[in-house]
Amino acid sequence: EKSSLRTLEAIKNKEKIGVFGDYDVDGATSTALLGRYFNELNLSYEIYVPDRKTEGYGPSVKGFKELIEKDVRIIFTVDCGTLSFEAIEFAKKKNIDVIVLDHHQSEINLPKAYSIINPNRIDDKSDLKYLCAAGVTFMFLVSINRHLRLIKWFQKNSKDEPNLINYLDLVSLGTVCDVVPLIGLNRAIVKQGLKIIKAKKNLGLKTLMDICKIETSPTCYHLGYVIGPRINAGGRVGKSSHGVELLLSNDPVKAYQIALDLDKFNKERQAIEFILIQKIESEVKKLSNYPVLVLEGENWHEGVIGIAAARIKEKYNKPTIIISLKDDLGKGSARSVVGFDIGTNIIKAVQSGILLKGGGHKMAGGFSIEREKISNFQDFLITNYEKANLDTSKNLDIYLDSIVA
Repeated sequence: EKSSLRTLEAIKNKEKIGVFGDYDVDGATSTALLGRYFNELNLSYEIYVPDRKTEGYGPSVKGFKELIEKDVRIIFTVDCGTLSFEAIEFAKKKNIDVIVLDHHQSEINLPKAYSIINPNRIDDKSDLKYLCAAGVTFMFLVSINRHLRLIKWFQKNSKDEPNLINYLDLVSLGTVCDVVPLIGLNRAIVKQGLKIIKAKKNLGLKTLMDICKIETSPTCYHLGYVIGPRINAGGRVGKSSHGVELLLSNDPVKAYQIALDLDKFNKERQAIEFILIQKIESEVKKLSNYPVLVLEGENWHEGVIGIAAARIKEKYNKPTIIISLKDDLGKGSARSVVGFDIGTNIIKAVQSGILLKGGGHKMAGGFSIEREKISNFQDFLITNYEKANLDTSKNLDIYLDSIVA
């Protein structure tokens, strides 16, 4: 409510809006959702997507500074921002209101943003913890749309009210690719979203589907394993903003070029990943007795360590942390198993002074660490894992709907 009313004020006063996004599919779809909505309302806005390698994840003073220099008066952070104390403090000093739309786990203390919409806030009572950032952003757009309708803004400004059902293509893509559970509202979003994707209303998505030769009705498989990895590839090995630009493009020539680039980046990502996983596999054998796998290497490609961690985690059914080292600093990506909340453990490690910064959710997270603290972090994770009393050495139970004779 508070965020919607502040956004209404920005719309009425024609304040320029800033959107600080993220480079993965959930971040790209969330950013594009706001962009598409603002385009329909003919509002002035700027988008900033950080570079994974040079800037890392989440809001930075540098990114906010760039937006403010472009006369932005209000900033939305999407799929990030819940733990961005420094950047939000900087914006506050510049009298810029920041509204956070996120789903990552929070601490008790929150940044001094204008408002923080996050179903994973400790004090949240919505029972929508399973939403990804695109889902949170969609709920926010539903609220703004309702408020604009109530004050008859659309009639007064001779504009058609956006049909938010048509936005479910992006919401379903973000939901499937962020691997959040397909339950409750998520299930409804994806079921309806697949119909919108089939209708090919979004030019960028249509172009990418054509390049990938998706000729049947799109399914969750196509979103998670065909379209998603290509949109992700921009942030991993190419240009971070490519995913958002594709999803917002109304220019067929530009959309085709970006889609081709993303397809090429994805092939490059696959080659880098293949080599990295081979390197890591030889290291994993030395850690067979460890319940949590912590692996490190010099200048491992930061864009693919997350995928590598996911592959190793799936193969060995153990929480897996992969750290890319450069000089005395490491950037890490973590993937976990059911029952071991890696996001909470990363936040605890930051609070204990083991990690420089970091965050995430139950199954995945990212962080920065000093080289000398890696063994401390490994001990910290193993101790907490043993306290959780999980046994991942056994095969996972498989639940079957029926047996096909």
